[in-house]
Amino acid sequence: MFKDLDPILHSQLRLAVISILVSVKESEFGYLKEQTKSTAGNLSVQLQKLKEANYIEIKKEFKDNYPKTTCKITKTGIRAFEEYVKILKQYINP
Repeated sequence: MFKDLDPILHSQLRLAVISILVSVKESEFGYLKEQTKSTAGNLSVQLQKLKEANYIEIKKEFKDNYPKTTCKITKTGIRAFEEYVKILKQYINP
């Protein structure tokens, strides 16, 4: 029988963010916004959901008086992504 897909990762934007972070490990907010073609507000909300699930860490600081937000995938996030892909493959090739 088919297993349930992770509802946190089943959102298109959250899945896109995790997919990017799996390959680069860490990224600035602006890069994620550019790559996902998301609005800043929507991306912020989705990043917070990923943080609450412990899939990413968010670091906020100032660089030259400008805010800088960096997102980094956690080991939990990597495992969740790998499991998501594994289950998704079972849907494709039952």
